[in-house]
Amino acid sequence: MSRFLTIVVAMDARRGIGIDNKLPWHLPEDLAHFKRVTLGHPIVMGRKTFESIGRPLPGRRNIVVTRNRDWRHEGVEVAHSLEDAVALAGIEAASIIGGAQIFAEALALADRMIVTHIDKVYDCDTFFPEIDTTRWTAVANAPQRAREEDVEFSFVTYDKVK
Repeated sequence: MSRFLTIVVAMDARRGIGIDNKLPWHLPEDLAHFKRVTLGHPIVMGRKTFESIGRPLPGRRNIVVTRNRDWRHEGVEVAHSLEDAVALAGIEAASIIGGAQIFAEALALADRMIVTHIDKVYDCDTFFPEIDTTRWTAVANAPQRAREEDVEFSFVTYDKVK
């Protein structure tokens, strides 16, 4: 058995993923989807993403990537590179959950992406890299409509082209 890495991300129509280290939208359906796909598996994130969440997410091994060798937080494992974080996760399936720098590095390592494509433009200062359709192919698409915000979105699964 070998490792399987999945990038899990929500992005707006311009690939925006955040502003001021926060999500620019509130979509309970996406948060529930995120929980469903990550629960029971290690999650790997950068320090800023962890700090934006504010606590370890329950039911998952939380692995935080930081260059700061002195950084510690109760309930998380610390790695000093994405490769170290992947090694810590071992042979388990793991999810890469952000932020932008971690996502950019993870594109070369990941096997799958689960992307929430939000059909709206938000004010964002952080963006996901362009998805190269010669390297990634959409294998599932589940259109959704938000109950609280007037917005449509889709849960799209991409597999890396072998």
